[in-house]
Amino acid sequence: MQRIFVTGISTDVGKTIASAIIVEALEADYWKPVQAGELDNTDSHKIHRLISNTKSVIHQSSYDLTSPMSPHAAAEIDDIRIDRQHIVEPETDNHLIIEGAGGLLVPLNEEDTVLDIIMPNYKVVVVSRHYLGSINHSLLTIRWLQQKGYEVSVIFSGDANPHTENIILHKTGVSLIGRIEEETDFDKETIKKYADKFQHILESL
Repeated sequence: MQRIFVTGISTDVGKTIASAIIVEALEADYWKPVQAGELDNTDSHKIHRLISNTKSVIHQSSYDLTSPMSPHAAAEIDDIRIDRQHIVEPETDNHLIIEGAGGLLVPLNEEDTVLDIIMPNYKVVVVSRHYLGSINHSLLTIRWLQQKGYEVSVIFSGDANPHTENIILHKTGVSLIGRIEEETDFDKETIKKYADKFQHILESL
């Protein structure tokens, strides 16, 4: 069974939408180890609303923090310390999609970052969205992962930008899963459309 970790080159690049698509395509379980802020409308809640299949199980986060900020700072506000040893993958016989918090080097505490909770057997999907500086952020994220030995694929989010995308793919050699276009609304039907489109390549990761 696959274990796929979804990270982004920055915050608000489309990780949760990409995660929903992958969950739906593989009828996989979902787990967000660290949730910071929006506890009445978490990414887990959003995934539940966006998927159509009845097989996926959404697992409880290891940490639910009240403030929408970097996990290490949000944890300090809640007067706790995130302990990497307490972030334990839920038991499941199904595929599992794990969504990170923010980018790859977002700190969890004074020592650990999101990168430190990506297990050696995980495959990693990087969500890249075009903005000024996104090439640098994409290359840095992918290179960190490749240097650690992970198998990396990329999903582009938003309007096409061939100059940006071609240089990222050329310089890293990662496989392309596809593009999530700008949509007027991301609902169950839209997620299902992309899930069907990406299903074959996701199954072959």
